[in-house]
Amino acid sequence: MDQQLLRSYFSTIYELPTADGALRASLDGETVKDPTALPELLRTQFAVLTAYNPRSMLLPRRVNESRHQVMRDMLILGCYRVEPCVGFEAEKKESVWREPAWVVHGMDREEVIAFGRVFRQNVVIYSIDARPSIVITDPTADDVGRSFDGHWRPRA
Repeated sequence: MDQQLLRSYFSTIYELPTADGALRASLDGETVKDPTALPELLRTQFAVLTAYNPRSMLLPRRVNESRHQVMRDMLILGCYRVEPCVGFEAEKKESVWREPAWVVHGMDREEVIAFGRVFRQNVVIYSIDARPSIVITDPTADDVGRSFDGHWRPRA
């Protein structure tokens, strides 16, 4: 996996839905000594999936939106709780790149990888027990299923 691309995945800020409003977090945090100090969502099992821009190939907005809606429908048919989220590269005011995604609750790692492969994504985000991972789903980038572990970093 290209190291610059991997660094950008770690530093992406995700705006995740919670009962208390949007939670902003990235995977580039320090080791968490007390996971109970993290917001509740970050301590659960969930994935962040998108169907936008397969293999980093920019597609027209309408195509991306259609693919993303198909992904959502498939997830819902699989009986998963799905909520919209967004990833962006910098603080909101400065961010040029924004990519819609889905928070998928309770999905196991193998199925997360399968969705990433079907929708031709480079990676997916999988988190369990307050431990997020960037998981390779593109066989041309690295071994499918190879993980790069991170640490949640809540953002203001």
